[in-house]
Amino acid sequence: MSLVFSEETHRNLLSRIPKRTGREISDWLRAVDDGPGLLRFEDKVSWLRSEYDLAYGHAKAIVHEYDLRRAARRLG
Repeated sequence: MSLVFSEETHRNLLSRIPKRTGREISDWLRAVDDGPGLLRFEDKVSWLRSEYDLAYGHAKAIVHEYDLRRAARRLG
């Protein structure tokens, strides 16, 4: 059930998440960071969905952004 989002779709999803969830992206990224330390992408998405009752697309966008920022920190 893995969806592939374009960069534009990813950015659009991220921009809507605060209004839809009442939490900023930084709060969601912190939730993933403080979560159970799952390694697989889909496991993180499933955890977010079950823990916070998020839509699949929102959870996937949050985890994707988390992974992008984590990779950027490693490279920087």
